[in-house]
Amino acid sequence: MICPYCHHTEDKVVDSRSSGLSIRRRRECLACGRRFTTYEYVEVVPLTVTKRDGRHEPFKREKLISGIDAACKKRPVSRRLIEEIVTRVENALMTSESQEVRYDEIGNLVMEELRKIDAVAYVRFASVYREFKEVNEFVKQVMQLDPPVASSVKEK
Repeated sequence: MICPYCHHTEDKVVDSRSSGLSIRRRRECLACGRRFTTYEYVEVVPLTVTKRDGRHEPFKREKLISGIDAACKKRPVSRRLIEEIVTRVENALMTSESQEVRYDEIGNLVMEELRKIDAVAYVRFASVYREFKEVNEFVKQVMQLDPPVASSVKEK
């Protein structure tokens, strides 16, 4: 750290405190003896999504929320639960080695979460994400659900 008074490069840390999203440090210059404060912040590298057509765009949490929200429309899934799903997906993406993720990684993570919560929302999301064109694709997706759900659909 460079002293703001004498521009010397050596100092000692006198005090450190966590201050929300930063660390506040009081430093003392070893040359002039004056004290100054610095703040350290975590540098967050944004995720980039590689789209189906090869384009790249920044990951947008709001866009993921709106997609899941559309799949959960008129379903017993709260906004809080949707936020939790997005947080889990986002955390899984952040822990991956690359800062660039493919659209299908995101879609698969969301489908995995929705499958646990609501079968209808899961199929709705899958139909858009996988671009279903035929009824057979819906049936196939439903048949892959847990046995009680698939058998009840078959019987009707």
